[in-house]
Amino acid sequence: MEAQKPTNKPAANATGHKVSGIKNAFWVIIACFVVAVTLFIFWFGHESHFEEGHPIDLWGTIYKGGFIVPILQTLFLTVIVLSVERYIALSSAKGKGNITKFVAGVKACLAKNDIAGAQALCKKQQGSVAAVVGAALIRYEEMDKNTVLSKEQKIATLQKEVEEATALEMPALQQNLPIVATLTTLGTLVGLLGTVMGMIKSFQALAQSGAPDSTELSTGISEALINTAFGIATGAFAVISYNYYTNKIDNLTYAIDEIGFSIVQTFAATH
Repeated sequence: MEAQKPTNKPAANATGHKVSGIKNAFWVIIACFVVAVTLFIFWFGHESHFEEGHPIDLWGTIYKGGFIVPILQTLFLTVIVLSVERYIALSSAKGKGNITKFVAGVKACLAKNDIAGAQALCKKQQGSVAAVVGAALIRYEEMDKNTVLSKEQKIATLQKEVEEATALEMPALQQNLPIVATLTTLGTLVGLLGTVMGMIKSFQALAQSGAPDSTELSTGISEALINTAFGIATGAFAVISYNYYTNKIDNLTYAIDEIGFSIVQTFAATH
């Protein structure tokens, strides 16, 4: 009978897990821009918020921030939408149960050499961590039955399987986070641009001959302060969101590394 040969086909798709999420953030940005412009024109710029051309409430004051306001609102709405999207996606990636309990359960099964029990836990948990572990366990069984490779080669194959399965999951986990990271700086810079433009208008009003035009002066100051506020809010929210979700991804990666190490060590100790 011919000895079994190892297969190089990745087993990561065995669980069939797919991290839910928005694949193309471009359309998110476009949708947020449409919403921002609509709000700017039809709500903030509505005549009910003005009296003789002067704002009488907060909405009118925001409108006086100028054309930079809808751009900043687009950035702010984009951060909110992508943050919610990452929350849903990472909740899906985490699976149905507590990750810490899942890791402990799989390690307990491995300690008893109960591979079937560990696979059952993966099917119950689902998510990215379970997908990687499930792929490694399938390769574990293949290496257990393999009579061609040496022990060192089998261990190396298991390690490679964990790395490949992790590499397949990581892009879906980190998707759209680079955009959020970009908005941390972009929001602040656009807000600063609006601030500078507002201050230019204010100094132009002061530079006029005779008494300064108080209306132009107040409009320039309003534009500067409104854009500053939106820029700071966008940057701050983006930083908080990025760091929060990066930490959640690190926790998932740590769980994968911990179980992957346990699988390799169990195989090395029992073969």
